[in-house]
Amino acid sequence: MSDIYYTIKGSGSSQYKEKMSRFLSFALPVKNSEEAKALVKQYQNEYHDSRHVCWAYMIGPERSEWQLNDNGEPSGTAGKPILGQINSFNVTDVVIIVVRYFGGIKLGTSGLIAAYREAARLALEDAGIKEMRKMLRVAVSFPYISSEGVMRVAKGDGVEILERNFDNLCHLVIEFPEGMKDEIIGKISKVEGVVIDEI
Repeated sequence: MSDIYYTIKGSGSSQYKEKMSRFLSFALPVKNSEEAKALVKQYQNEYHDSRHVCWAYMIGPERSEWQLNDNGEPSGTAGKPILGQINSFNVTDVVIIVVRYFGGIKLGTSGLIAAYREAARLALEDAGIKEMRKMLRVAVSFPYISSEGVMRVAKGDGVEILERNFDNLCHLVIEFPEGMKDEIIGKISKVEGVVIDEI
């Protein structure tokens, strides 16, 4: 199982015009659904004079938490194509908001889908994509006498020490890519007197 997933490098935005309608799109990094919803609210307030503020978000390395909203557009013509672009780019921890200023000419169902899809794509392209790794955090307790053996593993490639406390009983918090779990825990477990807890 891969511990790699993708998200956006930063915020991205774009403008797209279709038959007099203007679509302003924004791709924004978020850590959770609360953050995504707060941003949606913020943009709805900011662009209160627009006809529609449609959106979709995807959260988490497993890409299992998502939501979309057509905000008054015909069902399936806005939120779905926006989410479709998030899926096409295979990204997560992102919210895409598309603001529509109606230009007086109706686009029809297929026209709306195409326009929202394109607006979302342009915002994602502007934001850029970066690779991330799912990380695992563990707490390691061990007697001082075993510190050399533990530190040899903790200072290895791909491992980051987040906390350290050396006394008669020592304590470390380390983080490393999920894919290295068996290797790292296997090595630390061989050191005498070690207790490991996943955080």
